[in-house]
Amino acid sequence: MFESKRAVRPKIGVFAIGLAAYWPQFEGLHDRLQRYGAYVEQQMAQWGDVAAGGMVDSVEKAHETGALFAREQVDIVFVYTATYATSSQVLPVIQVAKAPTVVLNLQPAAALDYENATTGEWLANCSACCVPEICMALTRARLPFKVVSGILFDDPSAWNEIREWCLAAKAAHHIRGARFGFLGHTYPGMLDMYSDFTVVQGQLGSHIEVLEIDDLVARVQDAPADAVREKIHDIETTFDFAEPTTDPIAAPIEPEDIEWSARVAVGLDALVKDFDLDALAYYYRGLAENENERTTAGMIVGNTLLTAQGIPCSGEGDLKNAIAMLIMDRLGCGGSFTEFYALDFVERFVLMGHDGPGHIAISNQRPILRKLKLYHGKRGFGVSVEFKVQYGPVTILGVTQQADSRLKFLVAEGESIAGPTLRVGNTNSRIRFALDPASFATRWSEAGPTHHVALGVGAVGKQASKVGYLLGLETMQFA
Repeated sequence: MFESKRAVRPKIGVFAIGLAAYWPQFEGLHDRLQRYGAYVEQQMAQWGDVAAGGMVDSVEKAHETGALFAREQVDIVFVYTATYATSSQVLPVIQVAKAPTVVLNLQPAAALDYENATTGEWLANCSACCVPEICMALTRARLPFKVVSGILFDDPSAWNEIREWCLAAKAAHHIRGARFGFLGHTYPGMLDMYSDFTVVQGQLGSHIEVLEIDDLVARVQDAPADAVREKIHDIETTFDFAEPTTDPIAAPIEPEDIEWSARVAVGLDALVKDFDLDALAYYYRGLAENENERTTAGMIVGNTLLTAQGIPCSGEGDLKNAIAMLIMDRLGCGGSFTEFYALDFVERFVLMGHDGPGHIAISNQRPILRKLKLYHGKRGFGVSVEFKVQYGPVTILGVTQQADSRLKFLVAEGESIAGPTLRVGNTNSRIRFALDPASFATRWSEAGPTHHVALGVGAVGKQASKVGYLLGLETMQFA
């Protein structure tokens, strides 16, 4: 239903540079470099919508290309140094485009035939010649940039780096244009999670749509019977239903529990559609089993289904973690609502998970529904979700806020490992990091994190860090 939101591609500005004085001096050089530039554009088109600036060989063309990129509102600019060109042919593009820049130092040949190469052949391969000059000009102009160096053809390492930049640009594009729903309020007393909506919009460009619990309750009340029946079918085909455990707060799942979860899920679908939401941060207490409390307590299944469809839902009103979850989802690696649960000093891992919604698209098994007679630390009762993430490489992304109000990324890669976990109606996984559990918990905590993270599959720490760069945020990556 909401998968189309993931399909939006970043806008990528690409241009090559060369020196106009060379063209009459070296026959065929301009056409050859144009072909190289077209190859770069074709490669980029796999990962985004390309705004092609062509060959920029004069200051005038630089201004024209910058204006093109500004009109197209590109998310990232790639400068392909096809041959030597002056930095004056690059700086105007970046100044006008106002987008993060990556300089591509991609030499066509792995090595020159030094005994036989002509001046023209050397100029067709002197990509590196102007890169220091360009970088110095951008530095003095206080314009951020990165560099990728390698071979134009058959260089998986260089092209994987470029691909990561494009995927990061996609995630950054989604964040800048995102509409985050904020339903209810932050869990009282969790000071790390309180967010200034103006700060978020000012730094990221994201819109925060403030929602009332009434907005959801009305849609739950109006849920069509056929939509509820269809949602019950979705739940029954997606989840296994757990029998009660020895945990005294567990209970058997009754048909009315599934019907209520389905009804709330239908209401949530309508809420997301009506307000055109890309993600949701939510929490509401309610009182004495009133309708607000029952509705909030019934959101877990519906929010889990939404998260799997590309609408991340972050509990306890954690807006910053909704941002992290959306980034991880748009990087294609999930992003499940997670916190530290416990440290295992025997088998050397961190138990990580949370109550509430999870990203079941990255579950290592068919997810489980477990009924709880109470939600620890919260009001209400109902059906909760239980699973662990897929085994193998994983990445956690935390979005936190510093004393100067600047947002900051915390990133760490680890491994999800097999073994028993808690059967308490929560997501929880065994995550082993390079550091031992005590050292990792200490270093992460000393960085001043928000206590939730987005847990995704795959070793995508570099990509997550690139998103931070593109959004202009400081990023701290843990070994």
